Amino acid sequence: MAKRRIVVLGSTGSIGTQTLDVVRQHSDELEIVGLAVHSSLDKLMAQAREFKVRHLAVGDGALAADPRCDEARALVASLPTPPDAGPCDAPSFGTGAEAVVALTQLPEADVVVNALVGAAGLEASYATLAAGKVLALANKESLVVGGDLIMPLAAALDERRRAEGLAPAFGPAGALMPIDSEHGAIYQCLIGESAREVSKLWVTASGGPFRGKTAADLATVTPTEALAHPTWNMGSKISIDSSTLMNKGLEVIEAHHLFAMPYDRIEVVVQPQSAIHSMVEFTDGSVKAHLGTTDMRIPIQYALSYPDRWAAPVAPLDFRTLGTLEFAAPDTDTFRCLALARRAGETGGTLPAVMNAANEVAVAAFLAERIGYLDIARCVEAAMEAHEREGVQAVESIEQLRAVDGWARSVIEQWVSRQGQPS
Repeated sequence: MAKRRIVVLGSTGSIGTQTLDVVRQHSDELEIVGLAVHSSLDKLMAQAREFKVRHLAVGDGALAADPRCDEARALVASLPTPPDAGPCDAPSFGTGAEAVVALTQLPEADVVVNALVGAAGLEASYATLAAGKVLALANKESLVVGGDLIMPLAAALDERRRAEGLAPAFGPAGALMPIDSEHGAIYQCLIGESAREVSKLWVTASGGPFRGKTAADLATVTPTEALAHPTWNMGSKISIDSSTLMNKGLEVIEAHHLFAMPYDRIEVVVQPQSAIHSMVEFTDGSVKAHLGTTDMRIPIQYALSYPDRWAAPVAPLDFRTLGTLEFAAPDTDTFRCLALARRAGETGGTLPAVMNAANEVAVAAFLAERIGYLDIARCVEAAMEAHEREGVQAVESIEQLRAVDGWARSVIEQWVSRQGQPS
């Protein structure tokens, strides 16, 4: 069987580096053909040397004049040309957002792993599916902001894959493979089941580092404290989102789009051990749960190996030493971001884009110690209310979403700068 050729967007982040580790362990089945980062040029070149990658991109356009870019161009030019390369397969290196998106169009790419952070990942996801590539999605915002645009593309590509004999004989066609542990778990629990017989999706949450805390306790939380996740090793933005439960709110919206599930049939349950990655409840009262080691290489590998299962990339879960499993309802009064995200999702249209943009700005401001921890939810709520006053729109295009995103960022940045209330 031919190797699956992969482009990794966000290759130096947590998901990106773990994706490369999966490739190391399964080099007979997988090959890296393109890598993109935001600004980590040195790490990018080290990865290119190791995996002999001839197509690179740096998202930060301000680095175009950096002397290391010339070094990167020389590097890709020096790497051996694959024996099956065509006459137009020249090595490439680019800077700016357009260069990152261009990697999704590489003729030799089969799968694009989108591990970009934030709303910047939406255009890459759209371009991937439009080009007929499998999208292995770790970028939450692609569906939170643009699910109304992404899912029809994925459905059309699924149909095309079936027509061309590229889909597995059993299970989903696989055009969009979720990398999130929660959505990967639900995806697997649904295989072989009728959608008509699903009564509820249970999205699990660890509860983050502040589980059981009150709003008064959280008033003086520092960035260092909020970054200390109890079970998962993640990047700074997603770690803060996990602590506020915004991460679960985003995942609820994702689940709505991925699985065509109404919001009133999607619930969040706190499961502190993070051993149960999510569950599906059926009309007869039966529940399927997906359990496993708390390591993202497992869902990453499944997204790349589907419909096959390869040897485990990490030590399996030992149930003899797991101990107890706890469950609790999330505290949405204290952790208001979860309720705000659900409200944005239920309203739909452009409101999730505003919610997401406001959260990104607020999290960055909190990490920079410009606002307090509880201000994150205040920022999100204020931006949503301002947008609702102006009028929520139906989602029509990426350009529209880009404009709405920019408006929300401006509103919250003004508030952060004056430390008052948005107008």
